[in-house]
Amino acid sequence: MSGPSAVEDLLRELAPQVLAAVVRRYGHFDVAEDATQEALLAAALQWPRDGLPTDPRAWLIRVAARRLTDLLRSDQARQRREGTVASRSLPGDWLAPAADQVAPASDDTLILLFLACHPSLPVASQIALTLRTVGGLTTAEIARAFLVPEATMTRRITRAKQRIKDSGVPFALPSAADRNARLGAVLHVLYLVFTEGYATTAGPSLQRVDLTEEAIRLTRMVHALLPADSEVSGLLALMLLTDARRAARTGPDGALVPMSEQDRTRWDAQRIAEGIELLTAALPRGATGAYQVQAAIAALHDEAPTAEETDWPQILALYEVLLRIADNPVVRINHTVAVAMVHGPDAGLRLLDELADDGWLAADYRVPAVRAHLLERAGDAAGARAAYEEAAGRTGSPPQARYLRARAARLPGSAACPPD
Repeated sequence: MSGPSAVEDLLRELAPQVLAAVVRRYGHFDVAEDATQEALLAAALQWPRDGLPTDPRAWLIRVAARRLTDLLRSDQARQRREGTVASRSLPGDWLAPAADQVAPASDDTLILLFLACHPSLPVASQIALTLRTVGGLTTAEIARAFLVPEATMTRRITRAKQRIKDSGVPFALPSAADRNARLGAVLHVLYLVFTEGYATTAGPSLQRVDLTEEAIRLTRMVHALLPADSEVSGLLALMLLTDARRAARTGPDGALVPMSEQDRTRWDAQRIAEGIELLTAALPRGATGAYQVQAAIAALHDEAPTAEETDWPQILALYEVLLRIADNPVVRINHTVAVAMVHGPDAGLRLLDELADDGWLAADYRVPAVRAHLLERAGDAAGARAAYEEAAGRTGSPPQARYLRARAARLPGSAACPPD
């Protein structure tokens, strides 16, 4: 296990543990994050060449701790604070174990999750910081998810780390009341990590399995901490029911395969069964939340033997519930698709015209992509082709763009489609 891919997987797993250990022992969340990133970079360069150390986690903590000390010594003010803390704390009072002592990895990661979602931070900063420190996304990836320039996101993350440091919050799981107040932000972050992995917004691949698996792993941790919370169960069910289709979502050449054309025998039956079991247990436990509704929609897709047997009327009803409890542009466009599947493409196109003025959707590829699909179903090949090309020009994902252009090219009348 020393190849670049294996090392990358291991570093992603260890990153939050190392950061947590360094923060817990030394404080200075902002500097500790920088030091941890430098330790990870050193490992990424050395380990594939020299092999893994005996204890990779301890190695990373030692390197990060040394780098942290260097960074602190370079700043006189921080050096004074470090000295003050050291003079007041006996080794036995340190909150963290020594570098060669193993702390529970799940606890550390959960503490980081809830720390990044501290109430002193705006929600957008909570999400950005968690994606950076726990989810492993780059600043550029987070910027794309928020539709802001990378420089803006860099400043946002820097300010978030500074606020965490200034808050003086202890490195420990929050009280039950604080935990409940932060849970919504934590779940939203995990949802964004999963969606970025399942439908990657940029880069050569349609999906990033490392992110989807990380989101599922972290959500399992939160579920283990709060097994009776219906929305935690709903989110985990949603991830499992969606990820169950991942293997069939791409062809042998990596091209996108739409759900209606997927080989359903390749769907992961075990994940579907686990997702449905979670959802079935969660639904009777009180008010139904947005994640449970989305999981129920995913379950209806997964349980349909064929695309033609999908229960679209039930899916439309669930999207109308979702519009009432968690309205947003993506829900509205998915609702439009459901309307078209139940009442025909013209009904969907009328709704789509109303969405065209939405500020967020106006620049997104989804509106022209859905319009193209509905125009194709309505028999308007020329209109569909133009809309597919427009959508391909808007998406930041090259595989998605290739798929959309391929759909345009196979329509009657296109240069690539010979006449009958």
